[in-house]
Order: sequence, then C-alpha cells, then structure tokens
Amino acid sequence: MTAQRIYDTVADDFSRVNDLIIKRLASDVPLVEKIAQYIIESGGKRLRPLLVLLSSQAAGYRSDDHLKLASVIEFLHTATLLHDDVVDTSDMRRGRSTANAKWGNAPSVLVGDFLYARAFEMMVELQSLPIMNVLSHATAVIAEGEVMQLMNVKNPDLSEDQYMVVIHNKTAMLFEAASHTGALLAGASEAQERALQAYGKHLGLAFQLVDDVLDYQGDAETMGKNVGDDLAEGKTTLPLIHAMANSSDEHRHLIRQAIRKGGLEDLPKVLDIVKGSGAIEYTMERAREQAAAALAQLDCLPASDYRQALELLTEVAVARVS
Repeated sequence: MTAQRIYDTVADDFSRVNDLIIKRLASDVPLVEKIAQYIIESGGKRLRPLLVLLSSQAAGYRSDDHLKLASVIEFLHTATLLHDDVVDTSDMRRGRSTANAKWGNAPSVLVGDFLYARAFEMMVELQSLPIMNVLSHATAVIAEGEVMQLMNVKNPDLSEDQYMVVIHNKTAMLFEAASHTGALLAGASEAQERALQAYGKHLGLAFQLVDDVLDYQGDAETMGKNVGDDLAEGKTTLPLIHAMANSSDEHRHLIRQAIRKGGLEDLPKVLDIVKGSGAIEYTMERAREQAAAALAQLDCLPASDYRQALELLTEVAVARVS
C-alpha cells in the first residue's frame, strides 16, 4: 500500500512518461521496435524514472521536461538490462523470457545499442550540459561496473568493500544519476543537488542489498527470478561473503567450491549455511543503514507530497523482505 501511495503522487506524470516512451521507441526497423517494446513493457517498477519525477518536483520543478528526462533514464536502464541478460546468459527476467531467449543475443545487443542512442538523442533535446555530463559519466561507470562483475564471476575472494564498489557502479549509479539530474533540471540549490545525488546513491545500494537477500529467500513468482540465480551464475554477493567469514572451515570450503562451480547442485546446503551464519540479518542491516542514509538527505528539501513520497521510498526499499 505504501508503494501505491508513492506512485499515486505522480500518477498523471507517470502515465505521460509511459506514453512518451512508447512514442520514442518508434523505429523504421520492425524488429527494433518489437524487442524494445517487449522489454519496456515487461512489468518493471520503473523506479528510476519515478525518482526523476519525484526528485525534480521535490526540488520545485513545475514544467514538462522531467517527462523527457524520466524517459531517458528508463531507456538507459532498459539498454543495460538487454546487455546484462546477454552477458549473464539469463533466460528469465520479471517472470517471463528475456529478449535474448526469444530473439537471440545479436538482436538483443543491437537493440540495447539503439536504446542508448535514442536516450542520448533525447538528452540533447533537454539542452543541458550539466545533465549530459552526469548521464554520460553514469553510463560509463555502469559499463565499468558490468565489467567488474564479469571479472569477479566465480571469484570467492571478493571482499565486502570490493562488492560495495561493484554494486554502486552497476546498480546504484543510475539511481544516483536519476535523482541528481532531477535536481539539476529543477535548478536546485547546490546543497539540495548534493543531497538528492546522495539520496539516489544510498537508495540504490539499499535496493541492491535487498535484492541480494531475496536471491536466498525469495521465489520466482514474486521476484520474476529463481532462488539461487546469483549462485548459479557464480556471483559472490554480500550474503555469501558474510557467510564465508562467519562459518566453519568446512562450510567456507563448500561455499567457495559452489561459487567456483556455479550451478545449483549445492544450493540447499549453501542456503542452510547462509541462513545459519546470520548473513541474511547482516545484509539486511547494511540495507537498512543505506535506507536511513538516503532518508537523512531529504532534510534540506521543503515539505511536500513529493518529499514525502521520497521518504516512503526508503521504507519500500527494505520492506520487500518478509
């Protein structure tokens, strides 16, 4: 119910963003349009465009360019999803087949490239060098985060600090860019701009930490992915890092072998070790710390429905774990 209240705050804008996204997906190449529409319409929560709408208006923006900026952010995000699924050889996202599972890797990569290009076309239309600076930098950092994650596949020696850098670059960076550019669009004060930038960063980290917990206790129906997907891909996330640091030598060895092998053969044993080590509680505590850090940034904004929605979003970030 809290989540619905957040979306209700910008319901009309959200509908207009969806219309603009569909309009700007238009292409003379039918397969481009088909794949792009398929992934855009695949039921995501549109959190990043939501952040643009809320942050810009919380900082006092009252015109219409926030709709275009929100669409740019969604196109950038969707492009990364198309590329991610190819890199991860994923066949399921948000409860249905990935684009690469349906059409193959080559069309998925190329349509991802199209979405990046369309995002930058729309970005130019905003005629704001500061916004272009933030988004072009963010796009490079996200790509670096993907490469970092790829380099660390099946690496059980990833430290907690290294892991936090990866999830900042790969996930939190676009949250940060969304709220930061919302502030820039609004012509916010320097203090508000810095605060909204930090808000997005901490919120993005909270969301990713909770996602990593859900990989060990969620279900495909509610998550759109299967328990153990990260382990199957050989991804070393915080629950595993903490479990390895707080388990017996035998259990540590088992987790290290499971990461190196990938697959789900050892999943039941790994789940037991993760849950028994306190790793779920530890990761959730880190997520709550990030959500609290995000919330603290909002003190410099005037009271409004938009600020309240941003406050509620910090609750929603960590409320997904039962």
